[in-house]
Parts: sequence; structure tokens; C-alpha cells
Amino acid sequence: MWTRPLEALYARLVAHRARSFRDHPEQVVTLPVPVVVVGNITVGGTGKTPLIAALARAMADRGFRPGVVSRGYGGSERGPYLLRDGDEPARVGDEPSLLWQAGVPVAIGRQRPEAALLLIDAGCDLVLADDGLQHHRLGRDVEICVIDGERRLGNGHLLPAGPLREPATRLDDVDFVVVNGGIPLAGEVPMALDGGVAVNLDDPTRVAPLSDFAGRPAHAVAGIGNPARFFASLAAHGIVVDGHPFDDHHAFQRDDFTFADGCPVLMTDKDAVKCRGFARANWWRVPVTARLPSTFYDAVAGRVTRVD
Repeated sequence: MWTRPLEALYARLVAHRARSFRDHPEQVVTLPVPVVVVGNITVGGTGKTPLIAALARAMADRGFRPGVVSRGYGGSERGPYLLRDGDEPARVGDEPSLLWQAGVPVAIGRQRPEAALLLIDAGCDLVLADDGLQHHRLGRDVEICVIDGERRLGNGHLLPAGPLREPATRLDDVDFVVVNGGIPLAGEVPMALDGGVAVNLDDPTRVAPLSDFAGRPAHAVAGIGNPARFFASLAAHGIVVDGHPFDDHHAFQRDDFTFADGCPVLMTDKDAVKCRGFARANWWRVPVTARLPSTFYDAVAGRVTRVD
């Protein structure tokens, strides 16, 4: 297969980068507060953002003041930059916007250590690094890898022959493997995404159970890593789904919505943050919350040390 030589080249590059930071620890930036990295080793969506939001809430409940550092993918801002009211997703990225709206302090930047310092200056005593497994320059105390429970590791090959960004053996190095959906293996942490309601984009006071949409057609719009998961979740509620997948982090415009049949339009929270400015009365977002065992949060908290 023509991709195998490219896979071998990619494997060498990944190994070289990781080895460079192991051999030169002075290149790693150690922050004065604990760092928990949440990431994955596959391309496509695995549910990192809902997990980070849930982890931030759980750590706050345990006495920490967490903040999230992100690259800000999809936004124009290079950073370092601390999010504030009024920031547009086109500038700071969709996932940072979503986390900020959930009440979590967020800083973005191509150089994550510098962005994380903004969180510390703002009073955070715990940094959660979004999608940071491959960002070796940022030192970390805990590594969490999220995998899709249905797709797992695909064919087990590295890019471009398969979906892996790092070899499967990378899972042996992380502290926790969280499995979103499916059946977790021994030692893995189960995670489920709880939903069931839709919130109107044009009038957020309108909230309806997804059962209200059952038995009739609806347009489902998803610009996420795995649109099929969103479409399947709606179909599981009895909705007749007309799916419209877009690229991950797609910058939605009004012209993307050319549906003239008057059917409801359902979308993820991540997509909705980019569509509120031109939303219509039949557009709805479908929020989800990550559910994990409380023992997982206790274990994470037990591995970090508070800095007062």
C-alpha cells in the first residue's frame, strides 16, 4: 500500500520529537501549578471537550481553581490570550468559546506554556491542557487519553495509513485511558455523554425534550470530528435524521443552511456557538454532559498537589 512508506516516515518523525524532549528536559516548561493534559492519539472527535468541562467542574468541587489552556484551533488569535466576554469563536476557536461559556477560565495560544501563565496570573491553581498529548514542551503531572469506544484505534496504523497520531503503545504511558461509549477494557475509565434536551438558538428560554422531535424529520448539522456519532444519538431518540456533516471546526455561515422545508435544525453545542448571530426560530442546539465515575475524579485530584 502506497501509504506504508509515508507511515514509516511519520513514525520516525513522531519518535524523534518525543525523544528530543526526553533527551533535553531543559526544553520542557514546568509550570508552578499542576498540569493535567487531556488528549487523544487518533484523528477525529473522541469527546475531549465534554470531558474537560466535566473535569473542570469536578476539580472545582474538590477545591481547585481550574483553567483550560488550548491552542485555539479554528480561530485567528495566535495568543497568548485570555478569553473574555464578547470574544467571537472566529477569533478564539469554537471549543475554547464553548468552555468559556460553561464558566471555565480559558487561555489560548500557539505556545501553550505562555498561555497557561495567563491562567495562573488570573488565579488558577490547576491547568487543564486541551489536546496536549503531543505538545511535549508543556510539562505535565497527569496525562488522560480519550478514545472512541466504537472506533477504538481503527486499523492500528499511524497516519496516513490509519488514524493514529502516535503508536498504540502510547496508551501504556498515560495515567488514564477514558473510553467514550462502547465497552471499556480492563483498567479503562468508562465515559458516557448524557443529553436528551434541545435548546432553541433564537430563544434560549425554549427548551424541549428530544422526544418532542421523534417520529418526524429533522436536519442534523455537525462540524465535529465524528458527525456520525451525533446523528446516531439523535436517531436513537426516534428522530428521522437528515444528516449534514461538515469538516471539524467548520466556520459556519448563513449560506450553509439552505433548508427550505421548515424542518427543525439540530446541531451540537460546539457548532451552535458559531451560529447564534444568524440563528432562526427552528434551530436548536443539543447539549451533552460527560458522565464518569466519581472515583476517576478522585484519582485525578489525588495525583496533583494544590499550590496555595
